[in-house]
Amino acid sequence: MTESTELTAMSIAEILTALPHRYPFLMIDKIIKINGDETAVGVKNVTFNEPIFQGHFPENPIFPGVLIIEGMAQTAGAIVIKHDSNSGKKNIVLMLGVDKAKFRKPAGPGDVIEFHIAKIQRRRNVGRYKAEAIVDGTVIAEAEITAMIVEATS
Repeated sequence: MTESTELTAMSIAEILTALPHRYPFLMIDKIIKINGDETAVGVKNVTFNEPIFQGHFPENPIFPGVLIIEGMAQTAGAIVIKHDSNSGKKNIVLMLGVDKAKFRKPAGPGDVIEFHIAKIQRRRNVGRYKAEAIVDGTVIAEAEITAMIVEATS
């Protein structure tokens, strides 16, 4: 029996329902493509008025690499939670590890970062995802994210 997957998207309201993150630590504005829990493309619009740019760096604002990794992880987490909620489960996703992280170009104000996520594997409550951050068609960062899916307590 083949499980069908439906291409869909998530608005900011749906992301806020799925993830516990809030401003200023929510790193995705929307998810424009989802294929079940297999692939997704999350979007972060980087603006100059983000609080991180007060100190990173005022004269040359660069969006921190660690926040790019967080955006990748949040995109993966959101699709896992959305996928699992279809079966009535209420889960949260916790990052377990980051491997093979590489930063190729900086991102800054005015950039639109796309977080391209592809599931490598998921076994029970642990998932592994390949992630790329892309600006204007250029890969600016990549990593493999490992996450643990746990049942929400409330």
